[in-house]
Amino acid sequence: MRIEICAVGKLRAGPERNLLDDYLARTNAAGRNLGVSSLTLTEVEEKRRLEGEALKSAEAVLLKSAVPRGAMIVALDERGRAEPSEAFAARMGRWRDDGVSDLAFVIGGADGLAASLRAEAGHVLAFGPMTWPHMLVRVMLAEQIYRAVSILAGHPYHRA
Repeated sequence: MRIEICAVGKLRAGPERNLLDDYLARTNAAGRNLGVSSLTLTEVEEKRRLEGEALKSAEAVLLKSAVPRGAMIVALDERGRAEPSEAFAARMGRWRDDGVSDLAFVIGGADGLAASLRAEAGHVLAFGPMTWPHMLVRVMLAEQIYRAVSILAGHPYHRA
């Protein structure tokens, strides 16, 4: 299973980028033996000149174009389902075991995701009811994907 994080905006060099790169590398190393062949990030440009629904719609088009053809889409949105790390790992394991070959997590810009993109998602995930900076969410997601791979592998990274 190939996993793609598709996100609006470019994460600049700095501690957040370093953390993201670390979790991408860890997941790519640990996932190979579990059927997770890659975790990558695709960033699309922010449409700063637009506002409101026009902004979210334009970003949705860019995000959708970054999603691999045939991929299952998981939208990150505050209206989604918050679940414990163990449940997220089990869900990822089921997707892998059910033959999902491409999994695409989509993260909208500062104003969130267009309703149309949420509606296309096979799953809508939330990191709780709080609002998180969209640049930080990609780091948090990469960590949770690594944690899920660790749980599936029986590695002690996750201390339940």
